[in-house]
Amino acid sequence: MLAKPVVGQDYEVNLVNSHDGFSLEVNAKNLAVNGINWDYIPIGENYDYDFWDECDHYIEMVLDQEMNLLKKMGVNTIRHYIGVPPEWIEYIYSEFGIHTILNHPLGRYGHNLNNHWVKITNYQDEQARNILLNEIEQMAIRYKGTKGLLMYLLGNENNYGLHWKGAETQNSPKEEIKLDQAKGLYTLHNQAAKIIKKIEPHKLTSICNGDLLYLDMMTSLCVDIDIIGANVYRGKSFDNLFARLKNKVNKAFLLTEFGSDVLDNNTKLENQYEQADYLKSNWLEIYSNFSGKGLSGNCIGGLTFQFSDGWWKHGQTKNLDVHDLAASWSNGGYKFDYIEGENNMNEEWFGVCAKKINDDDGITNSIPRAAYYVLQEIHAIDIYNEMISLKDLKKLFDKIDISEAVKKAGNHPKDQTLNSNGSHSKSSAPMQNK
Repeated sequence: MLAKPVVGQDYEVNLVNSHDGFSLEVNAKNLAVNGINWDYIPIGENYDYDFWDECDHYIEMVLDQEMNLLKKMGVNTIRHYIGVPPEWIEYIYSEFGIHTILNHPLGRYGHNLNNHWVKITNYQDEQARNILLNEIEQMAIRYKGTKGLLMYLLGNENNYGLHWKGAETQNSPKEEIKLDQAKGLYTLHNQAAKIIKKIEPHKLTSICNGDLLYLDMMTSLCVDIDIIGANVYRGKSFDNLFARLKNKVNKAFLLTEFGSDVLDNNTKLENQYEQADYLKSNWLEIYSNFSGKGLSGNCIGGLTFQFSDGWWKHGQTKNLDVHDLAASWSNGGYKFDYIEGENNMNEEWFGVCAKKINDDDGITNSIPRAAYYVLQEIHAIDIYNEMISLKDLKKLFDKIDISEAVKKAGNHPKDQTLNSNGSHSKSSAPMQNK
């Protein structure tokens, strides 16, 4: 069955800058980006899996299952990498009212040169730049006029990639020492945005930076980017993030990634309470910095990381049917399992949903955790309601009972328990409550 097109409905996206701050409008109505990072990678597969190459019937079954869960959670926007055909973006929008932010990695994980894969992109190399900009042009042509395509997102922590040796997440670099490479990177981002604008003048573009590293260079060189985006993992608080951006640049801001893993690295047990608590705190700060709330006013929303666990993340090409317990990087902002000098961030356990082994239809199911139900309450708040002050917002968040969300999640079958050898069994996964 082919995806259903949007019929008889215009799709106009605008970024509004008023004295109260920035806001996003779709068809002249405010849209708070209550978003999430979403993909569909079944247990046993990795980044090479092409969901969109499956038959239409299978794709539609999966989307109906996943998007219904997202809609019930209050999600109105997903972030997804290029590859999704335009007709499925329109299907997701028409059937579920969910917008798509389309992400081109812009060489973050390498690029193709004469049928040879170059693992590390040199952003100063003219040949590499031309290859990537040609990809951007072809992307913009392919998706032009796609209803439900909210904006283009360029890159994914490419500034961190200047320091890291591979694709896996490592400790965040602290110093801006790759200045020449960074200049090449941010000028490439800006050229990409200009190409998109030439093909579709009113389409919004955003950059996906790693936190605010190279902020001065990014803001001075990415003048044609509409929205500053960043992946930010600082724990419960984003600290001075919004105010620092407002003082530096007059642009809207989108949290392209943030969140907490659910695995307590010390006990090797799920701690659903802590994951939900961290997300609750993050979203309170996001909403507090929306237009009209009296703080920075530059935030238009966020994209929680992530919808369901990525069983392939650790190792990436091996043990794909094992939910790995290993922590790959360290972050002191996540105090519930941080020990100085040790890694505590478990890449395979960031989902607000667990994954369940394939059912009879061959679909990997997503099973809501406590964080899912907490986000459901958060996204039900009408943040653009002028009657909701910062004080009112805090009261609304205080009413969200994480313990009840943990109990609610406890009524569902959990992810598979991991045996000592790392394989899975069919019993329920252990869960640690606060």
